[in-house]
Amino acid sequence: MGGSTRSPGVLQRDDASSQSRYQRLSQRMLDLSGDRGVLKDVIREGSGELVTPDASVLDITLWGMELGLLSMRRGEVARFLFKPTYAYGMLGCPPLIPPNATVLFEIELLDFLDSAESDKFCVLSAEQQDQFPLQKVLKVAATEREFGNYLFRQNRFYDAKVRYKRALLLLHRRSAPAEEQLLVETAKLLVLLNLSFTYLKLERPTMALRYGEQALVIDQKNTKALFRCGQACLLMTEYQKARDFLVRAQKEQPFNHDINNELKKLASYYSDYLGKEKEMCHRMFAPGAHGSTVGEN
Repeated sequence: MGGSTRSPGVLQRDDASSQSRYQRLSQRMLDLSGDRGVLKDVIREGSGELVTPDASVLDITLWGMELGLLSMRRGEVARFLFKPTYAYGMLGCPPLIPPNATVLFEIELLDFLDSAESDKFCVLSAEQQDQFPLQKVLKVAATEREFGNYLFRQNRFYDAKVRYKRALLLLHRRSAPAEEQLLVETAKLLVLLNLSFTYLKLERPTMALRYGEQALVIDQKNTKALFRCGQACLLMTEYQKARDFLVRAQKEQPFNHDINNELKKLASYYSDYLGKEKEMCHRMFAPGAHGSTVGEN
């Protein structure tokens, strides 16, 4: 997972009239591609390791941008010049980018995750995984959860669910001694809360309730778990259960606007439900509701 903010600008087309401007900009820039097709100028230095080829970084859309990002570190801000073959080519990207344009991007690399380590670990058997220290398992599970968070923010809820379940499976597999079990349970709680929320987004409240209740086994006063369970029950029209969960959540955080608004929604839904029940009963037992019960001889 990663993030980058960038500001594209069209500098020129490949014609003689604009060569001087391109040359002035490119003179002090580093050649990344070997043919001066991708040039770089660091505005703010980053820290840590370079982006790895297997890392996932938000918004890699151009070949030149991929080369550029592989030269960056976390927190770095850099300016890049991409010649047409490394950018939008002969077609451009109308209406903003004309054909054969050299483009300027300014990129800030917020973060990235190395998926290779996680992917390799996840395909190991439970016995092989047990050979690694607990911290390795927790690190891989955290990576999977962060990938899920990235996908969730992209509204890719099904893909996010897959990543969260991978993380949960790793943590369920791991048997830890008593003194380390708290670390495992803490990691599980975060994943269970994410799964409950994701299933709400997928409009599958039964599963959302299941994972929310599993989270409450770990932390019976967890406000997020109580709130998610209440939301799930409300969607399932189990109004009494919804009220029980939401009241417990409100007890933990009395001034939480989301919880209080959900309780107001519940009251409105329940009032409508009672009104419909009353109307249905009235129709069922009103005089003549079932027609004449006397048959002809």
